[in-house]
Amino acid sequence: MRKCIIVSGYILFLIILLIGVFISDGVIADSSSVEILHVDGTIVPVVANYIERGINQAESNGSAACIIELNTPGGLLTSTEEIVQFIVNAEVPVVVYVSPRSAWAASAGTFITISAHVAVMAPGTTIGAAHPVSGGGEEMPEEVSKKVTEYSAAWIRSIAEMRGRDAEQAELAVTESKSFTASEAMVAGLIDFQADDLNQLIAQINGRQVTLASGEEIIIDTTSYAINRNGMNWVERFLHVISDPNIAYILMTLATIGLITEISNPGMIFPGVAGGLSLLLAFYSLGVLEAYWVGILLVLLAFGLFVAEIFTPTFGILTAGGVAALVIGSLTLFSDSTLEVNIGLIIGVTVFVAAFVIFVIGAIVRGQKRVVTTGIEGLIGKEAVAHTKLNPNGMVLVEGEHWSASIKEGTIEPGEEVTVIGVKGLKLIVTKKK
Repeated sequence: MRKCIIVSGYILFLIILLIGVFISDGVIADSSSVEILHVDGTIVPVVANYIERGINQAESNGSAACIIELNTPGGLLTSTEEIVQFIVNAEVPVVVYVSPRSAWAASAGTFITISAHVAVMAPGTTIGAAHPVSGGGEEMPEEVSKKVTEYSAAWIRSIAEMRGRDAEQAELAVTESKSFTASEAMVAGLIDFQADDLNQLIAQINGRQVTLASGEEIIIDTTSYAINRNGMNWVERFLHVISDPNIAYILMTLATIGLITEISNPGMIFPGVAGGLSLLLAFYSLGVLEAYWVGILLVLLAFGLFVAEIFTPTFGILTAGGVAALVIGSLTLFSDSTLEVNIGLIIGVTVFVAAFVIFVIGAIVRGQKRVVTTGIEGLIGKEAVAHTKLNPNGMVLVEGEHWSASIKEGTIEPGEEVTVIGVKGLKLIVTKKK
């Protein structure tokens, strides 16, 4: 009896071992839930953090796959590298879906798409144009450009070879800035298939086998799948919105206007607080976007010149210098042409800020020339009504108050209107109203 139990134990152990061997050759995902992430916009650090969180969530849930809906004009190299690492090392199948129709996966988006276990594009979308650029769009020095291009080309070849895609075609996106439509990318071997919508995509990945970073082969099972949309939380959405070149530029403008208003009118509080908050958010955004330091310094110089003009009017010389610094700084603000500020926005902001500074200077000049309107001197030029007979002294009613008054010539009867022409001590000097 005891021998039978031992034999049975050995047999059971062998069965389990054999099952393990077969499973290792092709494990079927034990869940049909599909995690959906959505990226629409520039690739910046907050997007990398969001994708990392989404992939980790898919792994924790034991999801059949993690699908990233992608639409991007490009972004930062550092963030792109992080995202590619997250995808390559994921312990869950990652599908990158360039969508919706007319969307694109340019520059950074090309690397992200090619790195996916399964790469898919919707009809009407494009991918490519991944040639590295720098300095706000200007050409890099030939030596630097060559090194960066060679690095990027080698990297995309490595990714393509790892995923079994056409490395030569992928390299053309870097070396020649080549772009591919969905159909061309399919023919070039850069993507696995096209899908009209998410449901069609999920149906097509069902039964597809992929190899994870651990070497484990997974058969995707999306039978009776359940979609779990894992969008950005409100903090991520907010940070992504302000991590935009145009938004960063607008924040800098608001900061400038708010601080100039507070400096020229101390004690207003709100403009100073709003300007300070805008400046902090602008610095965060500029830091995230790896803004070119020369551009930032030029914009700050423009702000300093505008303030100097307010306190030491130079007939517009400092304002002109500030406008020039603002324009040049705006054009050289970002070190990557995919993150450049819209030219129309630069023109509009420059004109508005210059007009605002001129308005403030004008208001200050007018205030300095204005006659004092407080105290007894402020009554000069005011109209009054005789309360008693002035012969030559009497009482008048002015601004709702009774004042001792004196008339130089003639007499004034009660009820007659007079004009205050001077002050002597606490007595008003008046004359008949003309």
